[in-house]
Amino acid sequence: MTEEVIASDVITDTSTQRNYEVFETHGKPIKAWVRGVEIGDGAKRQLSNIAALPFVHKWVAAMPDVHVGKGATIGSVIATHEAIIPAAVGVDIGCGMMAVRTSLNASNLPDNLLGIRTAIEKAVPHGRSGNGGRGDRGAWAHLPKQAEIAWGSLDSGFRSIVDKHPKVEKCNSANHLGTLGTGNHFVEVCLDEADRVWLMLHSGSRGVGNRIGSYFIALAKEEMRRWHINLPDKDLAYLPQGSRYFGDYVEAVNWAQRFAALNRELMMQAAIDALVGREDLPEFEATDMAVNCHHNYVATEQHYGEQVFVTRKGAVRARQGDLGIIPGSMGAKSFIVRGKGNQESFHSCSHGAGRTMTRTAAKKRFTVEDHIKATQGVECRKDEHVIDETPMAYKPIDKVMDAQKDLVDIVHTLKQVVCVKG
Repeated sequence: MTEEVIASDVITDTSTQRNYEVFETHGKPIKAWVRGVEIGDGAKRQLSNIAALPFVHKWVAAMPDVHVGKGATIGSVIATHEAIIPAAVGVDIGCGMMAVRTSLNASNLPDNLLGIRTAIEKAVPHGRSGNGGRGDRGAWAHLPKQAEIAWGSLDSGFRSIVDKHPKVEKCNSANHLGTLGTGNHFVEVCLDEADRVWLMLHSGSRGVGNRIGSYFIALAKEEMRRWHINLPDKDLAYLPQGSRYFGDYVEAVNWAQRFAALNRELMMQAAIDALVGREDLPEFEATDMAVNCHHNYVATEQHYGEQVFVTRKGAVRARQGDLGIIPGSMGAKSFIVRGKGNQESFHSCSHGAGRTMTRTAAKKRFTVEDHIKATQGVECRKDEHVIDETPMAYKPIDKVMDAQKDLVDIVHTLKQVVCVKG
């Protein structure tokens, strides 16, 4: 099958209740919440390839942070009948966000925030060294008690997966529980519109999720070859419901999503504990205002009267009343949002600002001086190794939020003052 090319005509819905554009393809249509934000030709081609798959339900939804991914487009929502595309779920299974409001106020923070940043960096393993091998600074050398207890709730499920697929075992698993990772994963201290202090973080299922995702993506590709199924993109290889690996994949992906949620909870508690009792902070506590949400995952849901698998590849569930988190770049605002339950987006919203350029392009284009200027007022790394995460490599978050005003309401606006990157 040749690659589907998206049609050139754009149908714009002008009703006051809708804020999306419709791209007609040779398959199902694409509904894209991209008014006022960039959507590249590569992302359009990927979305069209997805829309051509015969098991897609209704249409493909594209969020305003949409950009090219591996196989499936980042910022896409794919509802499917009786099939899942492992590469659409990706290798950072269950990646997502967590935010907790504290009882602290901006006036309680010290003038120099380096000590707070250092305390969080010490409490939460982050980054990667030694190619992820022995002594990796981003993994636990000795599992702390809380991580050990949490792994106890996961161990039997992991054994069940490994018993059927032994190759999955060869990865970092328990020693990554409660650790941050690299790239766009972060821990931040933020202030909201009332100057209340929040802790916010972004991470997923780490090495074990990567192993599970990569393993089943390869199996899906093998199945496509075995069945002589030609696809517009080999990374769209899928597992049909009832096939020999489908049930095992669902079991493994659900387990990895649980790992990811626990991973965020452990890191959040570690970050809070790192700040409790500091001489430069008063006594404080975490409030009951907390959000923990995935944005790379698959779930069974009801849409338009049918039960389907919904894969959110860089998208957050936004049913009526759902709380979610949409972070900007490390120099911009972030948002706590409440879903409006928009059916046409399959109850979804964006997962962030979305990249406008690759990491390699950002490193070539911007300098350390550019990054220092863009992150003024934020206590964070300002060296050449984080230039790929500089704010200029991302879409303007205000435009992204405006493009999805019919998907979510803004509950809180956060601005980071401390950012820990891997």
